Amino acid sequence: MAKSAAPDFHQIESLGEDIKRYVLSILGNDLYPPDPFRYYSGLAYAIRERLIKMWLATQASYYDSMSKRVYYLSMEFLPGRFLMNYITNMGMEDGCRQAAADLGFGLDDLAEEERDAGLGNGGLGRLASCYMDSMATQRIPGYGYGILYDYGLFHQRIVNGWQEEEADNWRRHGSPWVIDRVEHLYEVKFYGRSEAYNDPQGVLRYRWAEADTVMAMPCDILIPGHGGKHVTNMRLWAAASSTGFSLRDFNQGDFLGAMQSKIHSENISKVLYPNDEPIQGKELRLRQQYFLVAATLRDIIRRHKKSGPGFAEFPDQVAIQLNDTHPTIAVAELMRILVDEEFLGWDEAWDICRRTFAYTNHTVLPEALETWPADLLGRVLPRHLEIIAEIDRRFLLEVAVAHPGDQVRQNRLAIIDPASRRVRMAHLAIVGSHKVNGVARLHSDILREKVFPEFDALYPGKFTNVTNGITPRRWLLQANPALSRLITSRIGPDWTTDLDRLAELLPLADDPDFRKDWRAAKRENKKRLARYVLRKSGMGINPDTLFDVQVKRMHEYKRQFLNVLHVVTLYNRLRRDPALAVPPRTVLIGGKAAPGYFMAKRIIRLITAVAETVNADDAVRSRLRVVFLPNYCVSQAEKVIPAADLSQQISTAGMEASGTGNMKFALNGALTIGTLDGANIEIMEAVGRENIFIFGLTAKEVEATRAAGYDPGRRVAADAELAEALDMIGRGYFTPSEPDLFTPILDNLLRHGDYYLVTADYRACLEAQDAVNALYLDPEAWTAASIRNTANMGFFSSDRAVLEYAKNIWNIEPLGE
Repeated sequence: MAKSAAPDFHQIESLGEDIKRYVLSILGNDLYPPDPFRYYSGLAYAIRERLIKMWLATQASYYDSMSKRVYYLSMEFLPGRFLMNYITNMGMEDGCRQAAADLGFGLDDLAEEERDAGLGNGGLGRLASCYMDSMATQRIPGYGYGILYDYGLFHQRIVNGWQEEEADNWRRHGSPWVIDRVEHLYEVKFYGRSEAYNDPQGVLRYRWAEADTVMAMPCDILIPGHGGKHVTNMRLWAAASSTGFSLRDFNQGDFLGAMQSKIHSENISKVLYPNDEPIQGKELRLRQQYFLVAATLRDIIRRHKKSGPGFAEFPDQVAIQLNDTHPTIAVAELMRILVDEEFLGWDEAWDICRRTFAYTNHTVLPEALETWPADLLGRVLPRHLEIIAEIDRRFLLEVAVAHPGDQVRQNRLAIIDPASRRVRMAHLAIVGSHKVNGVARLHSDILREKVFPEFDALYPGKFTNVTNGITPRRWLLQANPALSRLITSRIGPDWTTDLDRLAELLPLADDPDFRKDWRAAKRENKKRLARYVLRKSGMGINPDTLFDVQVKRMHEYKRQFLNVLHVVTLYNRLRRDPALAVPPRTVLIGGKAAPGYFMAKRIIRLITAVAETVNADDAVRSRLRVVFLPNYCVSQAEKVIPAADLSQQISTAGMEASGTGNMKFALNGALTIGTLDGANIEIMEAVGRENIFIFGLTAKEVEATRAAGYDPGRRVAADAELAEALDMIGRGYFTPSEPDLFTPILDNLLRHGDYYLVTADYRACLEAQDAVNALYLDPEAWTAASIRNTANMGFFSSDRAVLEYAKNIWNIEPLGE
């Protein structure tokens, strides 16, 4: 009997009719007039229908293979827009373009109707989304788990030069990608008390009594791998009240009270990163973290029990990755379930926990190593504080055996800080996991040698490294079609799932015709970005200038201020010598400052002030333009990154864990100017020192400079250009109506020691920028270096990273075809 053909999940020929059917039946709209949002939504539902069929087939393959699964817990995912990513990964772009055209639309115009999903903030969430793509593409069985926030971080507007925050109501018009699973609600508890009792065998047990409850509803967003045959999902939790509306309170006239319980419960999934300065904000953040963890573990255990094995086999079937400290309360929650509900002994439960969990650290900044006041944690999660205290007690006995009599060491390693009575979540994650990884080689070395050296000595081999990666499907194939077409025309399409194949481009760096085509692709991207900037800001920028880009979260250690000092210095040089032999340059800066971060918001105001002055100066405006890009997000990055000539990665060495923006820019042929920080080091080694502009102090030199009592005043006094730039900022040259506006920034530098060593690296930065100018004035040499950057980026694929996790941490094999 002939073998039946595999089902065609894509069904391109019926796509146009399906779109119209969904506009009518799901949206309840007329087909005319042809509104672009309606037709975007109709296309989205048509794509979703095809995805669901493939997702069901994937889930069946998981159960058929009885494979171990990975559960990636993250408080953030930053997927950006879904439509084009789905279409690209499913190989449906040509068919979708034709279907859209037949309906009177351009596919790109329909895609612009989608809002970025407000599920994350920056690099942490974007990395998690890259890993979801790669897990699906590499057929690694697993899921992402997070929270379905109603509101994202915030929408950034620039008003009179200042950042203003607006609610990011990304789900205002609903989302066709979110599939509510109303049939699988889980109860999550808070508050109450821990109660001891004796079971029928006389064994002392504990239960959680008199707790408030919130319901967690799972909502799935599907994630197709490249080729569209393997589809996994993010499962995101939405909070729902367990009590709902109080008719009694309402009838008594207490209208607000009637909704009080519902409001309090559903606040949990209302907004990403509530303001945690007030105690109410801290409590809500803790409740969010536990809400994610409790619901996720219920779902994992439900799925595990369906396959039959007991808990002894749990670590052989389940791998849980803690993406930073935010989900670390999972260690205590799994212990609570195993000991209090499944009645395992402590030692057996603890062994299961440690073999199940692994922890990724993303920072060396002390303020980002999360801690919780013990009294707050004990009030919100009373049983968990008891469990953490017992984990701590047993762990400190272990430390005492290894280092008898060393109370100072015990205090440093304690999970509950005996002085401050704060629970150190990173310590809990390290003790409760079998592997701890940093996210770049330098970062992992710093973790072992500087941040957690005593843990590394206590647990040899526990600390490891997995350098971050990015998905080439989103960040080259989809975001940069002009360059992708050129690459594929020369080396074929296999680079999309085997990024090492880009090395085949290396000989073409010496081919004049290929360099010409490479420049044409870059110019196409620069024209696209110029149209975007004109549409969003009303400002025209010249695509025939050097596009110098720094886009990332606003933070002092990322040193946007150093970038500004270079701009001011270049402005001064051009004013003195309009014929200066440097290429015309457009400086683009974008990023959000946390609403309460005074200094970062002041630096944004400085950038906009410098831009206003420079762009209004007729003597230099054709040679230098400065643009602040409001509301930096994934969809904006997809336009900015392919257009960049120069990528600014200039953080103070030793402070950036890894970075992934640096990888995206280099993959798209931008040359990096940066410090030896994070993954910049590995990028330099990959692309060659001659194809990158490295400057400044190393991490060890930064540490030594601070230890020696650095005096920024001496550096300023010895550098006339630096002194001039700071003087202009300080005396109000850029804000004459408010001359003291930037005094706090200068005080940080000159009176408070310049912690981020901006003045120490200023001259080296300028010298590196001089080298940039010289190379850019030689288009053939610059293009060759650009090609070599792209060609040598194979290592930085998220496919490589997740395969390292699978082999070295999760102990999971990819599924076969």
